[in-house]
Amino acid sequence: ILIVTIPLPLAVLSAFLGMYYAGISSNIMSLAGIAIAIGVLVDAGIVVTENAFRFVEQRQVDPRDRRRVWETVLESTRLVGRPVFFSMAIILLAFVPVFALTGQEGKLFHPLAFTKTFAVLAATVIAVTLVPVLCTLLLGGKFHAEEDNPVMRALRRLYRPALETALSHRGLTVFAAALLFAGALFVARGIGSEFMPPLNEGDLMFMPIADPSISLEENTQIAKRQNEILMSFPEVEYAVAKVARADTSTDPAPLNMTETVVHLRPRNQWRQGMTLDRLRTVMSEAVQLPGVSNIWTMPIINRIDMLTTGIRSEVGVKVYGNDLAVVEASARRIADVIRRVPGASNVYPEQVTSGQYLNIVVDRAAAARYGIRVGDIQQVIETAVGETVLTTTIEGRRRFPVRVRYAPQYRSDPEALGRVLVAASNGAQIPLSQVAHIEHARGAAMISSENGLLIATVLMNVQGRDVGSFVDEARRAVARNVSLPSGYYVGWSGRWENQEHARQRLQVVLPIVLVIIFVLLYFTYHSVLEAAHVLLAVPFALTGGVYLLWLLGYNFSVAVWVGFIALFGTAVQTGVVMVIYLEDAVARKRESMGGTLTRRALRDAVVDGALLRLRPKVMTVSTVIAGLLPIMWSTRAGAEVMRPLATPVLGGMVSSLLHVLIVTPVLFYWLQERRPGLLQQEPLELEAGPVLTKRRVLAGIAAIAMIVAAVALAEIWPSRRAVESQAGAAVQQIRSGDLTIVLLSPTGTLHQGRNTFTIEFRSANGSHLDVGSVRTSANMAMPGMVMSGGVEVSRTRVPGRYQATAEFGMAGAWKMAIEWDGAAGRGSVNFEGTVR
Repeated sequence: ILIVTIPLPLAVLSAFLGMYYAGISSNIMSLAGIAIAIGVLVDAGIVVTENAFRFVEQRQVDPRDRRRVWETVLESTRLVGRPVFFSMAIILLAFVPVFALTGQEGKLFHPLAFTKTFAVLAATVIAVTLVPVLCTLLLGGKFHAEEDNPVMRALRRLYRPALETALSHRGLTVFAAALLFAGALFVARGIGSEFMPPLNEGDLMFMPIADPSISLEENTQIAKRQNEILMSFPEVEYAVAKVARADTSTDPAPLNMTETVVHLRPRNQWRQGMTLDRLRTVMSEAVQLPGVSNIWTMPIINRIDMLTTGIRSEVGVKVYGNDLAVVEASARRIADVIRRVPGASNVYPEQVTSGQYLNIVVDRAAAARYGIRVGDIQQVIETAVGETVLTTTIEGRRRFPVRVRYAPQYRSDPEALGRVLVAASNGAQIPLSQVAHIEHARGAAMISSENGLLIATVLMNVQGRDVGSFVDEARRAVARNVSLPSGYYVGWSGRWENQEHARQRLQVVLPIVLVIIFVLLYFTYHSVLEAAHVLLAVPFALTGGVYLLWLLGYNFSVAVWVGFIALFGTAVQTGVVMVIYLEDAVARKRESMGGTLTRRALRDAVVDGALLRLRPKVMTVSTVIAGLLPIMWSTRAGAEVMRPLATPVLGGMVSSLLHVLIVTPVLFYWLQERRPGLLQQEPLELEAGPVLTKRRVLAGIAAIAMIVAAVALAEIWPSRRAVESQAGAAVQQIRSGDLTIVLLSPTGTLHQGRNTFTIEFRSANGSHLDVGSVRTSANMAMPGMVMSGGVEVSRTRVPGRYQATAEFGMAGAWKMAIEWDGAAGRGSVNFEGTVR
């Protein structure tokens, strides 16, 4: 045990040494490289140690004869040294795609790749140098055979008959493995995709966006009011708001945007059953105000998104064009379409041309009549409305300009400005309204451009589904329902943009690396079939990772694919070592038979070689599981990223164990028996012993088929249920006597803009109840007016279910009423609905 465990801390320390000289800090991602490499770090030492131990035990070497022990260890190391070193080179080569990542994903995972590379290089050198030395020094005492170990004895009793049965039914074995792989591909179709798993930063970023014409004072009052509401939640420790832009040139925030950092208390101080998503939903409803759109994110990822894509939400749409009005109108139409896509949340089209301006246009003809120059009028306007710098005051090391302009009562409105006097050439004082037109106008609050074109953005978050499938569906919906003028186009941005960039890079680099690995395997075995059958470890290792990913509910992300890449190299390495064991067993069997080999002898050699690989493979997989389980159980900072990263490695090592121990010997035997020079023999009689019967094999295949069928059913059933129930998720329930009225929508919410939702009437036992004709209204009280939602209701084919459409012009609380009249009676109900 000491020989196997010593290389692990030494490799980790060597990795830290490499990090020091490479200037890589110790953080979540760099330490993750060591975590996912634990199996590789111990496997090389296990192979060398186990082979030396077996040589000494089988040859009955006296431990006191140190010379003989040294020679035996040297011979055993020569047998596995080259394949170990070569397989480690394949592991390093398999990680090239991670080094090829650029952009944000490259910044994230390059430390992980470097750390893992340093650790694997150190483990390789230690395995072929220090480990043999430790074997010569520490191997001693009484050597026990594998059969003396009760755990290995039990495993061999299970493994040998399973392998014998697989060799006897090679077609069924390969078919079962292919069936599991096909099932994994089918399951993978239902797994979502995202750029990175969301990292819980411990704080929330709340960004309310008001109308662009709002004043700074009014926006500040809204921020104070919302902060008081947020502070009333027991999970919130404090909330700090920044209204408009900071006093720096790098902050492009407009006056109508507020950034509030909500610092949360530790989880053990939260209310029972409260989750982060639920807390965010409840707080969003509490701070909702008329005319204010809310965006929720986290502080660090918000800054990263703004720097990399310019989008301050999870997903964004950029509309490019030459006319601000056309661009803004197109953005509004796109937002209306996206709101109807399930999963859309906080959809907000930026109001580009909604800024309030006061235009003063000089009437040149009137000015000429009074003998007033245009420059004189502009000088008066600058003095009255703008500011004139008189002097600069110095206080210590700071300088402050002293500015002067008219008092507020002389410039607060167009009428007051119209009374400002302008001196004529003859000394007469002429009101400004006599020589200029003063009027309110709307214009661009802020002009943004990119790639030489003007842009308007649509901001949104995604809730209840993965980002990848949401963007795919939203893109199809926008392309189908929104037509843009010539010269205008749409670009999707946000974190999805980084996800696409990483996917495109991996699609190019990953196949190239697999081809290079295949070429290296070909030069090793000088056979295309041998190289291909070793490379088959990659898809079968992927099988277990996909199943575990699906069971735990994780999405495909860059972190998950980095885990798969780490797994691929390890899977090929274990396949290479298994083939070395099998070839060595076949060579020894051929030598014992005088250079000839029969089918029976080939089969016995394959079984013997595979049994020799059982102990080191089980030790490696046990070490990997023991090293990764603490990551899977962790709830500390960074666990949200580490768990999806470790999941493919954990699940893939289990499926790789089955592939290497069962499928690889079967394929090896299949290839060897077709080589020329093998003596023909009568059909084999199975040895007496615990060999599995044909009935058990068929039962196993049936069980595998049932598992795949269950997976398929689990994948199809939710979608069929979704088709059968088009109503969606419940928005609100209202009771009226024994009658329950349920509002449902595809997203589970009502949102600003056009909505299509369902109204269901249910009796006391929960069944649908036809209430006849239904009328619905929705209104929001505004100063001096009432805004109507224009609700229209129509019947559906399902009795008691009605489809409604409404146009909610503003987010907030709406007064709603539902009236019905039919065979079930007549009634009405009034309630308040929240529109996001």
